[in-house]
Amino acid sequence: MKNNGPLLHYISKYIQLTQDEKEEFESILIRTCVQRKSYLVQPGDMVNHIYFVLSGCLKAYYQDEMGNMHILQFAVEDWWITDFDAMHHKAPAALYIRAIEDSSLVGIDMRSLELLFARIPKFERFFRILYTKAFIALRKRVMSSLQKSCADRYLEFCEKYPGIQKRVTNYHIANYLGVTAESLSRIRRVLN
Repeated sequence: MKNNGPLLHYISKYIQLTQDEKEEFESILIRTCVQRKSYLVQPGDMVNHIYFVLSGCLKAYYQDEMGNMHILQFAVEDWWITDFDAMHHKAPAALYIRAIEDSSLVGIDMRSLELLFARIPKFERFFRILYTKAFIALRKRVMSSLQKSCADRYLEFCEKYPGIQKRVTNYHIANYLGVTAESLSRIRRVLN
């Protein structure tokens, strides 16, 4: 057994598949393991896959011209990750995607995914829902950063990524929130 159960369970929340459709879908999946501190994607890479996290934790970030890291996303179990812009535009990656923990992923290459859309159109609906949810989450994050206090943004972060405070450093969380680690420590002391 390929143990794609978590992915199939996730998909079943949005579309119902027959056994044949599940088997066809599973036939295009590529299992990938990324060791802690290793890269899944680096700037300049051609990105042909979207990944579903079965286990582990990764971060997607870019580095500015001064070498400062800016974390855009964490991906834990049941989350998707890739450099979506690079993948869809067939352009070199601009992001780093690096494992914070040893991670097990299932990848789907875009060519196989496009063929799957033609053969089983309900997958096109599933990925439309997935991308719409990602767009809405990004918009909420931008609005939150413009309108809410650091403490409120931290609470939202904890709700979005339950338990992640035990898996990633204070520095990473602060970076994601756009605050200093010291500011985040003060916020956490006040909230606890």
